[in-house]
Amino acid sequence: MAVRLYHLAVDAHDLPRQARFWCAVLDWRVLFEAEDEIVIGADETAWPGMCFLPVPESKTVKNRLHLDLAPDDQAAEVERLIALGARRVDVGQGPDATFAVLADPEGNEFCVLRPKRTLTD
Repeated sequence: MAVRLYHLAVDAHDLPRQARFWCAVLDWRVLFEAEDEIVIGADETAWPGMCFLPVPESKTVKNRLHLDLAPDDQAAEVERLIALGARRVDVGQGPDATFAVLADPEGNEFCVLRPKRTLTD
């Protein structure tokens, strides 16, 4: 049986704000928008996408799943993401970490890695 990753579902309070942030981060666009769901992606046929869904509760603990971004220039990308509304967070990564931990506007952590060539690099 074949399977592909389709969406990353993200709980959110402000769906449009989260969708705009991640569209800017990933150079994606809004593909579908309703009051109870916003789907973003590179285009309608490029999987996976991200789907933002409304929830009443706030985020209270560190994410169990997060995104790792691999830019060409880590320092420049971190600064760009902060300008878009991300903020640096400490999840215990330590001073020797080779990645930067940031949080999106609703506090979901993600990492900005050094440039990578492969999934095992």
